[in-house]
Amino acid sequence: MKLQRKNRVRALAVGALAVSGALALTACGSDDTSGGGSAGAAKTSNIKCDGQGKLLASGSSAQKNAMDVWVQAYAGACKGTEINYQPTGSGAGVTTFLQGQTAFAGSDSALKPEEVAKSKKVCKGGQAIDMPMVGGPIAVGYNVPGVDNLVLDAPTLAKIFDAKITKWNDPAIKKLNPGAKLPDLKVQAFHRSDDSGTTDNFTKYLKGAAPGDWKHEPAKKWEGTGGQAASGSAGVSSQVKQTSGAISYFELSYATAGKIPTAKLNTGAKEPVDATVDNASKAISEAQQVGKGDDLALKLNYTSKAEGAYPITLVTYEIACDKGNKAETLPATKSFLTYAASKDGQAALKALGYAPLPTEIADKVRATVAKLS
Repeated sequence: MKLQRKNRVRALAVGALAVSGALALTACGSDDTSGGGSAGAAKTSNIKCDGQGKLLASGSSAQKNAMDVWVQAYAGACKGTEINYQPTGSGAGVTTFLQGQTAFAGSDSALKPEEVAKSKKVCKGGQAIDMPMVGGPIAVGYNVPGVDNLVLDAPTLAKIFDAKITKWNDPAIKKLNPGAKLPDLKVQAFHRSDDSGTTDNFTKYLKGAAPGDWKHEPAKKWEGTGGQAASGSAGVSSQVKQTSGAISYFELSYATAGKIPTAKLNTGAKEPVDATVDNASKAISEAQQVGKGDDLALKLNYTSKAEGAYPITLVTYEIACDKGNKAETLPATKSFLTYAASKDGQAALKALGYAPLPTEIADKVRATVAKLS
């Protein structure tokens, strides 16, 4: 297992270095290029190592690229602990955690009340809480031959992903792109097949910004009409890269690593907005804390029209028990999450296509992790 892991890390580093030479925002986003490039630059001197053995966690594939870097840096500093994070998707990650099989879960959506109630069976004397750890834009990647500058808006996206717009030269797309040579090509819309917090956030945007065109309720499970499905962010981004006429939604790091063009959004601001870390940060800065006590769940503003604010964003939470964590995994859980929320851990994110947490939120996360028991 250790030999396989070393080989994987070596391969990842080579792929990431190739990407970083050509891109302003390096990313370690695809399965072939995850993690290595920025991990070498990640500071590890301030990591406090606690606990021994293997720490199991799973969930959000949106944060996979951040996890790859954190895990590699942590493993380099803490030789006695192995962090095994599986990007199974937010829904699967929460389910596995609630079954008591993992030390923590990653989810791009905060826990629902019924999930918090269920967590009390696992968290003896406590309950599960949401701790924001990763922020960033959900990019709309596309593969349309001859089109390298595409503008879309919420109503048009809603129609595309609900099979109401089926050709790339549709009048609605032409209106938004008067100078583009849009082909008479079938739209191949891909969505996630797994329960996904990325899907939840993307459909929250569609519902919030285009309620007249997106009639479905936001959810981790895809509710739109038509389209094709693939598993995980790696799956849908791979389909876009290899399918002419394809379009899908996934974290910016997957688009950057795969060299997949992304659409600009017409939000009502003076200029269409690019999917960038800085533009996502402007939108995330408008988030409000809605969790109570040590629960740090945030409410995002999906309808921002501020100049330069990219509204299709997500925040990935790490979910753990506030009290009642397993004694054998608690020290390593606190140690690893403290590093992830630290200045050094967060500093590695921007180069991956993520938005580091605002200082005040990161401070709260570190304080909350310190209290886990």
